Amino acid sequence: MRVELEPAFVLHHRPFRDTSLVLETFTRHHGRVGLVARAARGPRSRFRGLLQPFRPLLLSWRLQGELGTLTGAEAASPAAPPAGGERLLGAFYMNELVLRLTGRLDAHGELFDAYAIALAALPSGEPAPVLRVFEKRLLQALGYAPDLSRDEAGQPLDPEGWYRYEPGVGLAPARDDSHGALAGSSIVALAAERLDSPRALRDARQLLRSALDVHLGDRPLRTRELLARLRR
Repeated sequence: MRVELEPAFVLHHRPFRDTSLVLETFTRHHGRVGLVARAARGPRSRFRGLLQPFRPLLLSWRLQGELGTLTGAEAASPAAPPAGGERLLGAFYMNELVLRLTGRLDAHGELFDAYAIALAALPSGEPAPVLRVFEKRLLQALGYAPDLSRDEAGQPLDPEGWYRYEPGVGLAPARDDSHGALAGSSIVALAAERLDSPRALRDARQLLRSALDVHLGDRPLRTRELLARLRR
């Protein structure tokens, strides 16, 4: 199979043999694709300096078996990578989520678009709301998202009420805001992707982390650990 000029991002790369790279890429129409970029680290490589995370690319490749061979790469638009600190770690966090939760050659065009939008917003926006909206859209694209409009009994969500999220079950009504209950107004804000208050952000983080952790398993995310150290 040959693919030409496919919109893509590099999620991760590692050295391969003397001068080559193995790339994990995320593409618009083919999902996650593993590619070998031959001689990409050579001093005269046409790919040198181009195959970096967070840079919008157009990639061409030939696929035979599990790993394809990169045949072409060019910049799709000027790169605007997130600056250091939490913004950069947030971008790596998105990469880690895509790597952990998607399979190779499983196309998710909606998720690709959500990734590109979040990546473009990180350099200038507050990272927390951008990442929460990306997590929500990722869960939706993969079919894992909780219903944010109704409780576990099918009743419409009450913005004035309190809820607990139970993975695999949904939002269960709670008596009050004790013991980590979620405000109904926060869930409404998350559904609308308008996380304008500290309470809404805190509740969205708690709900989305619970929903994600079910599918991430026991192996912790490296970027979460790094972010916790940075904040300390």
